[in-house]
Amino acid sequence: MDCKMKILISIMLSGLVSSAMAINTRTLAFNEAYLPLFGHHNVHRSDDDRHVRLLLDRSSGSGFISSDMYQHGLFSALIKLPSDYTAGVVVAFYTSNGDKFEKTHDELDFEFLGNIKGKEWRVQTNIYGNGSTSRGREERYLMPFNPTKEFHRYSILWTNETIIFYIDETPIREVRRTEAMGGDYPSKPMSLYATIWDASNWATSGGKYKVNYKYSPFTSEFHDLSLVGCRVDPIQMVPTSTENCTAANSDLMTTGLTVITPDKRKAMRAFREKFMTYSACYDTLRYPEKLPECEIVEAEKRRFKDSGHLKFSHHRRHRSSRARSSTATDPSKHSSM
Repeated sequence: MDCKMKILISIMLSGLVSSAMAINTRTLAFNEAYLPLFGHHNVHRSDDDRHVRLLLDRSSGSGFISSDMYQHGLFSALIKLPSDYTAGVVVAFYTSNGDKFEKTHDELDFEFLGNIKGKEWRVQTNIYGNGSTSRGREERYLMPFNPTKEFHRYSILWTNETIIFYIDETPIREVRRTEAMGGDYPSKPMSLYATIWDASNWATSGGKYKVNYKYSPFTSEFHDLSLVGCRVDPIQMVPTSTENCTAANSDLMTTGLTVITPDKRKAMRAFREKFMTYSACYDTLRYPEKLPECEIVEAEKRRFKDSGHLKFSHHRRHRSSRARSSTATDPSKHSSM
């Protein structure tokens, strides 16, 4: 997909949600809500403590974690990804309780998957509940912009009833809790994490392309960190106070992200139609029986193979479209097709 097409689609998506309320939360300084997690020498904070750079080099990756755990909330940040050759590099922005519940952990992920030089970053969303990694709910997408050129906001909204992933103000995925999901719906308190690490064994073309440290350090940047949620006691795993949760729920309602309006739903469908390249909901090889929370959209389903992957890649479809256009105006090209 060429640059002009991406710009047009980005404008279209922005227009569809122009009437939506902007994200309305207080951003937090790093020392107010976060702690370095690993690779401390590769966690670089700005002087005002509101901008964090995470580096991956030959010595290690790096990451940070929220100081508190939360029972539901909104987890959001402006993020810019490394540029140039980034094969094997993964930047993750996610919630998890794997350190507390080793075999029954919950997790909600944005995973940004690097690529060889000249190829696009991809983003994957994951949902795991109660240790259900074998029943993961992955979806993968291209992006309508270059995520290495400027900051874009990525948000995870998690309530007792719904999970919504946002890029900027466009919802790209919604999972509504169903009785049939049972423990597969994330329900235990989680911390927020941000990391950059070497995933050479799987991240790019199934591990075909590895991290090339000639291009290091790989730098991901996080800004305007926003965290609204019901804080819990890390030992007792219960809310620290009723007042805290009541205030957090009220703050969540003011963000404009808890409800998908008709305009937002239209924007979500447009994004998924243009950019989704894999969905577990359409992966009938892995899941012969439909996952209980999946809402099958026939217009989406027709574009995917039984493996859950697109029948034709975006790049192939675009090249084919250009080829058809050129043959219509240049008959000499028919013989080569």
